[in-house]
Amino acid sequence: MSKRIVILGAGESGAGAAVLAKKEGFDVFVSDMSKITPHYQQMLNEHGILWEEGHHTESLILNADEIIKSPGIPDKAPMVSKAIAAGIPIISEIEFAGRYTTSKMICITGSNGKTTTTSLIYHIFKEAGYDAGLAGNIGHSLALQVAEEPHEYYIIELSSFQLDNMYDFRADIAILLNITPDHLDRYDFKMQNYVDAKMRIVQNQTPQDAFIYWNDDPIIRRELEKYDIKAVQYPFSELKEKGSIGYIEAGKYTLEKPEPFNMEQEALSLTGRHNIYNSLAAGIAGNIAGIKKEVIRKSLSDFPGVEHRLEKVTVVRGVQYVNDSKATNVDACWYALDSMNTKVVLIIGGKDKGNDYEPIKPLVREKCSALVYLGADNTKLHQNFDQLGIPVRDTHSMRECVDACYELAQPGETVLLSPCCASFDLFKNMEDRGEQFKELVRNL
Repeated sequence: MSKRIVILGAGESGAGAAVLAKKEGFDVFVSDMSKITPHYQQMLNEHGILWEEGHHTESLILNADEIIKSPGIPDKAPMVSKAIAAGIPIISEIEFAGRYTTSKMICITGSNGKTTTTSLIYHIFKEAGYDAGLAGNIGHSLALQVAEEPHEYYIIELSSFQLDNMYDFRADIAILLNITPDHLDRYDFKMQNYVDAKMRIVQNQTPQDAFIYWNDDPIIRRELEKYDIKAVQYPFSELKEKGSIGYIEAGKYTLEKPEPFNMEQEALSLTGRHNIYNSLAAGIAGNIAGIKKEVIRKSLSDFPGVEHRLEKVTVVRGVQYVNDSKATNVDACWYALDSMNTKVVLIIGGKDKGNDYEPIKPLVREKCSALVYLGADNTKLHQNFDQLGIPVRDTHSMRECVDACYELAQPGETVLLSPCCASFDLFKNMEDRGEQFKELVRNL
């Protein structure tokens, strides 16, 4: 009798995992508490996969040999708790897909900069003519690609939630950009639990593998003392710190290993301090993969950037509007403010994930001419920022918010949507928040 695999959640990762499981001969069932979108319904039907939506049928789930869980579903969800109590192994789609491919895995995690770095590495590999797929938090599900359009290399953005349920999966190149407080609501508000999830990126690595990390991150430095890292280490930092092999020196972007490489810092297409780190990590990955220097140089200088990440929308009445809807934690907002050269009207707010706003208050004082709160409940923002003596507006929809910004911003200033928070209180997701912002701004 074939092994039974149950998949909880039928989004991109769940549907992809179902297709791969079916191809590998498993008895497959998919269950989603929400509605399954028509696109994924069709995919499941075409492959003859049984599914249900709007509820979980316990008897059809708790008889699984293994459960593949969507990263969006917390362990505290009732059906997941029951599965754990029943001793059913729960894995992620990435873990499952990794069993059926011998391709090279380049895996990127960190609290901030993941999407930009992953997209930049993919850009470098494609420019070099490598057969690469984009997967994880962006691109198509890894499992679906392994099943239907296999690639030689996979460039994979990994969230802490995906890493939580990965056990035997191994990254050929692991990249850890930074660790700052995020998603603490999913980790019992214990920072160490979140840190432990991020550090899983190095598990199972061998001396043949590579580990790229930010050498200036105090949490990473502390954690590395606890681990016996087998992979070859490639630390990077903004300046030539002790032991870093990638850095900026005398206006030059410099890599020492595995092949010496440099280019003018001014030629990098991405600007801002945080993007120096992203560009260093990506360049090192390309260098390790043996990509020619001229390709890395060209790719680092012509990369177009990522939507919803410090994306310049338009200029209205001398005011630049910038969409940074991807800034869903305090640290991301810190980097955005740090990169601004004008006074800023900052849009902040949404579903708070246990945020501590202290780290950005000095920058808010220095850079912001006004604050516009955008959320279903802005109480915590009032408590944190009203005392700074900067004009504030309270808004509960994107239209109200953009109207307030239009009134407050003076010519020469920047309106920055960099919310520090998740978007689910008022929007479908952070993309929806960014799209609404862009559309309303373009119609001003």
